[in-house]
Amino acid sequence: MIMATTIRTTLLGLALGACALGAGAQDFGQPVVGAPIVPPSHSVEQADAKLAEVAKGRAAAEATFAAREQVCYARFFVNRCLDKAKEARRGVLAELRAIEAEASRFKRAESVARRDLALADAQKTAQETAIARAAAPPKRLPVAADPGRAPAVGKNPAQRQAEYDAKAQGQAARDAAEAGARAANAAKYDAKQREAAERQRKVAVKQAEKAEKGRKAAADKAAADAKAAAKAAAAAAENKK
Repeated sequence: MIMATTIRTTLLGLALGACALGAGAQDFGQPVVGAPIVPPSHSVEQADAKLAEVAKGRAAAEATFAAREQVCYARFFVNRCLDKAKEARRGVLAELRAIEAEASRFKRAESVARRDLALADAQKTAQETAIARAAAPPKRLPVAADPGRAPAVGKNPAQRQAEYDAKAQGQAARDAAEAGARAANAAKYDAKQREAAERQRKVAVKQAEKAEKGRKAAADKAAADAKAAAKAAAAAAENKK
């Protein structure tokens, strides 16, 4: 709980503080020097908390940037103001991406470790079962004694017992093989689930990037239109003199 609060405070402070508006906001957004240092995750819960706070921090950074754009359009040096706002947002998002990457790597490594442990346990159980069945004394077939009846022509008790033992050993071997196959199938299913989740995450990232490009193009066009209008107004004022 303490760790989640610390992550929340750090991320939101980073996202909101780096993009703060105000009288001196024109000089904010210095370029990030070096790779961000991210504290390592120690549990899946902690990694999930980081990812949740990254999403909140990213939304806050985008909202602040959108507000900053409106301020820039009201100033004379529109492009310079926008460049500084974009640089500030890039710095914040770089920090958030570093945190997101570390948490995602930890979760993938933890998932692989759990899968390998489950597979090893299943294989160990199957081997122990096969060994126990092979070591168990074979069951003896009951032979009914009937002094007044002539012995039946066919397999004697020793032969039938040998066949029974062979079948029992074969069944034990098949059970062991099936247990291993089930464990392998479970591992494959788990891998497919992770791949599907990763594909969904990549699709979401691409959609967000596409939306961001569209928003950026619209913002650049609006800045160009504002600059052209300012030049036209200045030219008209000059002609009136």
